[in-house]
Amino acid sequence: MNTRLPSLRRVNVMYTLVQMTYWSMFAAFAGYQTALLLSRGFSSGQAGVFTAIRCLAGIIAQPLLGGWADRHPDVPLNRILSVCLTSALMVNIVFYRTRPGFWGTALIFLVLGMLELNAYPLLDSMAVQFINVGLDVNYSLGRGLGSLAYAVSCVILGQQAASLGVESVLLTHGAFLILLIVLVTVYPRLPGNARRSPVESEPSHSVRAIVTSSPAFTWMLAAVFFALGAVMPIVSFMVNIVTDRGGSETHLGLALFLMAASELPAALLFPRLWRRLGSQRMMVLAVVFMAVKPLLFAPTPSLGWVLAAQPIQMLGYGLFTPASVYYANENVSAADRVRGQTVMMVASNGLGSMTGNLLSGYAIDLGGVNAMLALCTVFGVLGILCAGMSARAAGKRR
Repeated sequence: MNTRLPSLRRVNVMYTLVQMTYWSMFAAFAGYQTALLLSRGFSSGQAGVFTAIRCLAGIIAQPLLGGWADRHPDVPLNRILSVCLTSALMVNIVFYRTRPGFWGTALIFLVLGMLELNAYPLLDSMAVQFINVGLDVNYSLGRGLGSLAYAVSCVILGQQAASLGVESVLLTHGAFLILLIVLVTVYPRLPGNARRSPVESEPSHSVRAIVTSSPAFTWMLAAVFFALGAVMPIVSFMVNIVTDRGGSETHLGLALFLMAASELPAALLFPRLWRRLGSQRMMVLAVVFMAVKPLLFAPTPSLGWVLAAQPIQMLGYGLFTPASVYYANENVSAADRVRGQTVMMVASNGLGSMTGNLLSGYAIDLGGVNAMLALCTVFGVLGILCAGMSARAAGKRR
């Protein structure tokens, strides 16, 4: 049995490639899902329902898969991911080749949510497993370059949608899925003896036990729920914001580029900020700036102002992504680390995104883009209050 760890350089290079490919794939679907649904005759409210269903699928499936991975450390994460991604590729082909009605589209979004959103915490765990055995994996750089890949893909996809039609992005989505499957298959694996941690005799805990493990952690989960409910609808319904302010699908690609590209500086600065502030303060800072984002978008009178406001993503979601991984890793037991990443993902990109997208879609139908931004602002304020409670509880614990 091989007991040697792979080289740090190999892990960093492969992890960066995996992140860049995953977020390019994500851009090809999530970035254009609303535009695609609107082109197929669905309303903004129905698009919000489909997006919420996709998030709900992740909420249901992620804790189950994360818990199973914690209980079976002998099964490499690569293998689990390969199965999920290959199945997602098959569903993507069906979605491209057919024009299902409401319930058929809902089913496709449900299955894609289970398969693709499950990949997100597992990708994080692929880095964390090496960090936990002493390799100094540069997670924040890999995630930052993933954001850059998302940004570049959005610009290219915007041009592609304008010239070839928005349906063509599903072909690009499938191509990235194939590339990701290849990269995940050849990604370095943790040796079997290293996967069997010295603390593996410690029993894993239920999701409820993890969520209630400390008041600071519980309040932070509530904070990210509201913060992602505030910021993710702006991404999902960016096409509505852009067109409401006088833009087109081509401008949508530019808007998404500026948003995602601004996450790269945050990733580069993260290691220094984390050493100085710690993960708790970093999380509070990220929640505050995610809450500020809809407040900045609400008064924008034109497309130019919408584009100018995009870099606020750097201090919000840009910091949240790496900070949440380290925060969850530090606030759960060693036996629950995969499930801990999953719990954080469910509270934020799962429940938060689902609730925000569902309500925002109907807000647009009832009152337009400004009604959606007002709703997101309320979510942001609640997120700041919960983050403050978390910081207070953490101070008492120390």
